[in-house]
This record gives sequence, structure tokens and C-alpha cells, in this order.
Amino acid sequence: MAKEKKQPRPKAETPKGFRDYFGTEVTERAEMLRKIAGVYHLYGFEALESSAVETVEALGKFLPDVDRPNEGVFAWQEDEGDWLALRYDLTAPLARVYAQHRNDLPTPYRRYAMGPVWRNEKPGPGRFRQFYQCDADTVGAPSVAADAEICAMLADTLEQVGIPRGDYIVRVNNRKVLNGVLEVMGLDEGAQRDAVLRTIDKFDKVGESGVRELLGKGRLDASGAYIDGVGLSDDQAEPVLAFLTSKAETAAQTLDNLRAAVRESAIGLEGVQELETIADLLEAQGYDTDRIVIDPSVVRGLGYYTGPVFEAELTFEILDEKGRKRQFGSVAGGGRYDDLVKRFTGQAVPATGVSIGVDRLLAALREKGRIGGTVEGPVVVTVMDRDRMADYQHMVGELRRAGIRAEVYLGNPKNFGNQMKYADRRGAPIAVIEGGDEKERGVIQIKDLILGAQMAENATLEEWKERPSQFEVPRAQLVEKVREILDGQAQ
Repeated sequence: MAKEKKQPRPKAETPKGFRDYFGTEVTERAEMLRKIAGVYHLYGFEALESSAVETVEALGKFLPDVDRPNEGVFAWQEDEGDWLALRYDLTAPLARVYAQHRNDLPTPYRRYAMGPVWRNEKPGPGRFRQFYQCDADTVGAPSVAADAEICAMLADTLEQVGIPRGDYIVRVNNRKVLNGVLEVMGLDEGAQRDAVLRTIDKFDKVGESGVRELLGKGRLDASGAYIDGVGLSDDQAEPVLAFLTSKAETAAQTLDNLRAAVRESAIGLEGVQELETIADLLEAQGYDTDRIVIDPSVVRGLGYYTGPVFEAELTFEILDEKGRKRQFGSVAGGGRYDDLVKRFTGQAVPATGVSIGVDRLLAALREKGRIGGTVEGPVVVTVMDRDRMADYQHMVGELRRAGIRAEVYLGNPKNFGNQMKYADRRGAPIAVIEGGDEKERGVIQIKDLILGAQMAENATLEEWKERPSQFEVPRAQLVEKVREILDGQAQ
């Protein structure tokens, strides 16, 4: 009889582009999401949880094709032939939800959503296939007052999570102004217009001179390869460069420069007027240009948005992997997208919103040292006699009822040293000890593990005697003494 082939053990590893998150990271993210949700709720937005799975058809631009039906998304085909996919962002699901339930929802509909999204893209350093987004959108409000409100809320949110004024700026632009520039250039539709848009999108990477070269004959990139240009003359390219470099000392000067860039274009002038209205509304609410500024160099996403666009950028410097100084960069972006719901309903529905990169914000706060410490572990009640587990559970119950995080050691209690090692690995601030002798005398031993660790590093013998890290108290004072030590540790 042939011997059955032994099945190989599975590898204990995360799939490429994914990672695991442990205690401190999960706690920090949950706290950030709580703070962000608090600001959104304060502004009158309602929470929405939509399905993590959508039909590929509902995701729109990721419709399956013959060559690669799951491009950009994690997709699979049901037995009945429908293609489903994990959501790529939180905006496409909102469009589907609004179109499906619009008769039951208020107009405008103001919602926020938080959760993971998945992208079937090549992973890289700091770039994962699953990450958190935190969105807020207003659907059904055509007024740019809705866009101004999103900008104000974004500034408030950054400050609430720990980014102070001076460390961020919310920059605002408008797709209609760019449309006016393209109209002045005579580029309504076609390949050349698309090439100009792609070139504009590189402005933050190659700067004014690089865009000028790419709009013309072309340029050498950093690797030495030659990139063909769009082929415009200097005169043809000038409106684009005037648009990108029109930011001035004041909002009024910037708006004047934009009016000059769009000339007589009706759509361009409409966009400038919208930016002026946004600036006026924000100024009326006390949001100065040190927090929110009109900045035509914001070009990311201009191919997607239909009106105002905004981006939150952190302005402080960090060191990159090679030790060079650079600004931290963008942590949030959004804008007006009036055509998304129309795919479902056939009717234009105005919408505007913002998406915050939660992982990027967490990384920024860690970089500034504002989070990233260890999360305090639970008080550990040690087990000196396994037959008295009920006594130890009674103790931990008292602590929990008093709102103190606590647990009983549930491993093998035979080796007390292992219990102390466990408490150390858990980051426990205190260990509670009650052996048979303590039980008879009605006392407990309380060990201040934080103080003990500090004294172990540099305390003298006299300090050890004066500030013992372990002391005896009456059993009835368990909660009182534990809280007293925790309060002292927190100071």
C-alpha cells in the first residue's frame, strides 16, 4: 500500500502587501478614529457603515475587462456570473448607497465613514494593500458653502488629533479654473488635452521648469531617460504655467492672477468666483490663511473632481530613509465630484467630501513624538495557590468594578518568576500578591512595577529603603492603594 504523502505545514506569514497590527497600534488608531468621528459628529454628519464588498459594476472605473478583470481591486466571479470586489475606497460605496436609498435619506445627506479599503496594487515601503480611510461627504448640496465647510472641518480635525496650527495647511484649488485654462489653450477634448492634464499632475514632483519642458519638447528624468513632451510652443504653454504659479501673498492677489490666466473663459471665471466665495466664507468663520489657503498648485485628482479640490499637507520636516530633510506631505484630500451618483440615477447629484489617510496621520504623530509610547497594561493579580483561584478572581473583580484594568495570571503559577516576567511583557504597572501567610493576616503585597524598574536602573541603597517598590497593605484597601499608585504613576 502506497504511503500517503505528508502535507507540508502552511507558512506562518502575512500575504505580500499586508501586515498585522498589535495592541498599541490598534489602540492608537481607535483613539484617533474616535477623535475624528467626534469632530464629524459635531459638524452634524451621520455615521454610515456600508458593505466591504461591492459589485465591480458599482465600482465604476474598475469594470472587468477581457485581459484583467480584477485590475486594481481584489475581485472574484460568483457562480451566476456577477463580479464582486472588496471596496477600493469609501466614495464609490457612498454613491451606490445614496442612489439606492435616496428616497429615504435627507437631502443634503451628510455622512462619515471609517474603515479598511483594499487595493490590488504593487506594495512598497509603507504602501500596503489594506489600509484605513476616514471620509466625510455631503451629497445633494450644490453650494460651495459645503466645500468651505469641509475645509473648515478638516482643519479642526487635524488640530483635534494633535497637529497644531503651523504644522499643517489646507490648500484649495478648483477644477473649473483649470478647465478655463484649457479652453483658452483651445484644448477641449482629445489626446493632447489628456497629455497636458498628465503633465500638470507632475507639477509637485518636477516643478515649474519641469512642467515647462514636458509641455514642450520633453526633458531628461532623474535616471537620465528622455521623456517626450506634449509639443506645445512657449506661447501655448504659458496659460498652464500662469495657472500653476498664480499663488500670491494674499488671496485677493491670487484670485486676480487666476482671472488673468482664464481670460474670458466663462467656466474659468466661474471657478475663480467659487474660490473667492470659499475664501470669504472661511474668513467669516475665522479661518485665516495660516490654516486654509487658495493655492492653484494643488493639482492631484483634478482629473476626477468637477469643482473645488482641497488637500491637507503637514508642513514640518522629517528625515527620510537616507537622512535627508523633507516635509511630511499630504495626509488628506478631497473635492467636489458632481458626476459620481449620476452613473446610477442618470441625474446629476452634487457631492463634495474629504478622505483622511489615518495611517499617514498616525505616522506623522509618531514622527513628532506625540504618540508612540507603550500602552499601559493591566494590573496583574498573581496566583500563589492555584486552589484559591476564586479569591484571586474576587480581587480582580473588585478592581474592574472600580474601573481599573486588571487580570489574573492564568498561566502555570508554579514559577513565580515567570509570573513577574509575564507582568513585565504585558506592561503591567502593578502586581498584586497574596500568599497563604498574607491571607491569614488579612493583607496583600502590592508591587509598583514602574517604580521598581526605575529604581533598578539608578537607585541607591538608601533610596531603595526610603522608596520601597513593594509594600504590604490591608486586604480591604486593595482598590484604594492600587488607584493611589496608578494616579502617582500618571503624574
